[in-house]
Amino acid sequence: MIDRYGPVEKALLYAGAGLFLIFILMPFIEAGLVSLKPLSHLFSRPYNFFPENASFDAYVTMWQSVPLLGRYIANGLFIALVQTALALLLIVPASYALARFEFPGHGLILGGFLAVSMFSGAVLLIPLYRLMRTFGILNTYWAMIIPGTAFLLPTGIWLLRTYMLRIPRELEEAAWVDGAGRFYIFRRVVLPLAMPGVVVVALTAFITSFAQQFIFALTFNSKSELMPLSVGLFSFFGRQEVIWNELMAASITGIAPVLVMFVFLQRYLVAGMTAGAVKQ
Repeated sequence: MIDRYGPVEKALLYAGAGLFLIFILMPFIEAGLVSLKPLSHLFSRPYNFFPENASFDAYVTMWQSVPLLGRYIANGLFIALVQTALALLLIVPASYALARFEFPGHGLILGGFLAVSMFSGAVLLIPLYRLMRTFGILNTYWAMIIPGTAFLLPTGIWLLRTYMLRIPRELEEAAWVDGAGRFYIFRRVVLPLAMPGVVVVALTAFITSFAQQFIFALTFNSKSELMPLSVGLFSFFGRQEVIWNELMAASITGIAPVLVMFVFLQRYLVAGMTAGAVKQ
């Protein structure tokens, strides 16, 4: 499609894309460079963007400064994985039902999901805290997993329902004529065809879950051994100073698994997002 543009238009497009990438990636680049600098060099004047005495010492000493760092990283990944799995168990059948069946309140339910997705988790912290206390699950993994999963559902259902609407009904009708049941059709016909959309929803849910853990962990949990990385990073803040190079090193180490997963699964993400975009 880009071949339709002339040289000037192409140059402007590439320049705009380059500026956007620089704007997005600059914080990560700066964090990586800070993690390689000695702490005493971070406040030198004039400020050196590129480290002169680069080393990976911060990546070694951060485990000594914060002994529970490995636990924080594991907690963050565990919470994100469980939330994603639970969300998919609810999103997939709900999306299929909303895409294929018409029933009273169908539009109202979709509108409700859309309205809920507009609210931030901070708005509901007080009632959620009372619910967690009533059920006796404060200071547990479930206190962070359950509300996080709930906030993944509206967007996930809307995304996957839109994808399932593109699957031809004729395929299901043909299987129905052959004697297949509704569950068999869903499992053998619809779900394989919807798998690219499921992958998109799973990746979106995992990344969103990993990013939204801070507010729920800080509110519903007070045990250090259960904290995810987003809260555990506060351990690098001391009374007198902040260990910035180790803080940046821990941040990069914590998000590395997510970045690696995204790199390996990005082709499925792109395929799922573009499937059905071209009218047949």
